[in-house]
Amino acid sequence: MEFFFADWLGTPAWFWLAFLSIVVALTAFDLGVLHREDREIGIGESLKLSAFYIGVALLFGAWVWYARGPELGMQYYTGFFIEKALSIDNVFVISLIFTYFAIPPRYQYRALLWGIVAVIVLRGLMIAGGAALVSEAYWVLYLFAAFLVFTGLKMFFAGDQPMDLANSRMVRFISTRLPVTPELHDQRFFVRVPDRKTGKLVTAATPLFLALVVINLADLVFAVDSVPAIFAITTDTFIVYTSNIMAILGLRALYFALAAMVHRFHYLKYALAAVLVFIGTKIFVADFWLGGDKFPPALSLGVTFALIGAGIAYSLWKTRGEPEPDWPAETGASHTTSRRAES
Repeated sequence: MEFFFADWLGTPAWFWLAFLSIVVALTAFDLGVLHREDREIGIGESLKLSAFYIGVALLFGAWVWYARGPELGMQYYTGFFIEKALSIDNVFVISLIFTYFAIPPRYQYRALLWGIVAVIVLRGLMIAGGAALVSEAYWVLYLFAAFLVFTGLKMFFAGDQPMDLANSRMVRFISTRLPVTPELHDQRFFVRVPDRKTGKLVTAATPLFLALVVINLADLVFAVDSVPAIFAITTDTFIVYTSNIMAILGLRALYFALAAMVHRFHYLKYALAAVLVFIGTKIFVADFWLGGDKFPPALSLGVTFALIGAGIAYSLWKTRGEPEPDWPAETGASHTTSRRAES
C-alpha cells in the first residue's frame, strides 16, 4: 500500500496508475471493440466518438479538480484546450501525409492508433525532461516563455507554406535506408518480398509504415510548441502530461471529421498565435509585474478559451461557401505515380 501513496514527480503513484489505466482501457476498447476490422469512418461517427473522448477528458478534469483542488483543475482544463486547439494544425499535416503516401481511409485509423501510442511515450520523455530542467533551473521557464512569444509572432506574420513532402529530407532519408514496397499490403507495416537484385526474401517496409514514421516525427515538431506552452501554465508534471495526452487521445477520432473540413479553419492559426503570445507573456507578467504571484488560472483559461473560440467562429464564417482545395490530392497522385514508375 505504501507504493500507491508514494510521491512520484510530485503526485501520489495511484493518481498515475489511475490515469494510465484509463488510457489503456480506452485504447483497448477503441481498437478491440469499436474497430476490430479496418474500415472507413464517416464524419458522423467521428464526431460522436470525439464527443465521447472529450467527455472523458472533461470528467477526468473534474476528478482532478475534486481530488487536487480548483487551481490544478483549472490548469488541467487550460492545458487540455490549448493542446486540443494546437492539434488542429496537426490534423492538417496528418491529412497531407496520408494523401502523399496514398493511404486509403480504411487503414488510416489503425495507423493513427499506433501513432498515438508512440506519442504517449515520446511526449512522456519530453515532459519528463522539461520537468527535470525546470526543477533544477527555474529560469528555463523564461526561455520557454520567450520561445512561445517568438513562435506566436512568427506564426502570425508568416504566410501559408504547405509542407512539401516530395522534397522533405526526412522522407528521403527514410526511403533511402529502408527497402519500401511500392504498394500497400493491407494493414501491415512490414512484409517479406524478394530482393530485386538477389531474389532472396528480405523484410521491406510498406508505405503505411513510412507514413506512420513521418507522422510521429511531425508530432515531435509540434511538441516543441505545445510542451513549452503547458509548462508556461503549470510546472506540475502530472497536469502537464495528463492534459497533453487526454487531448491527443481523442485526436484520431476527431481526425476524420476535421480532415474533411480542415480548409474551414484557415484563420484559426492567428488565434493560436495570439494564444502562444499570451501564454508566453503571462510568465513575465506574473514574475515581474505581479511580484511573483501566480497569474489567475480562471483568467488564463477564460482568455485562452475566448481566443480559440473567436478564431474558430471567424474561420467558419469567413470560409463559408468556399470549395475544398484539391492540391493535397494532386500531391498524393504524383507521388504514387512516381513510386510505381520507379518500381
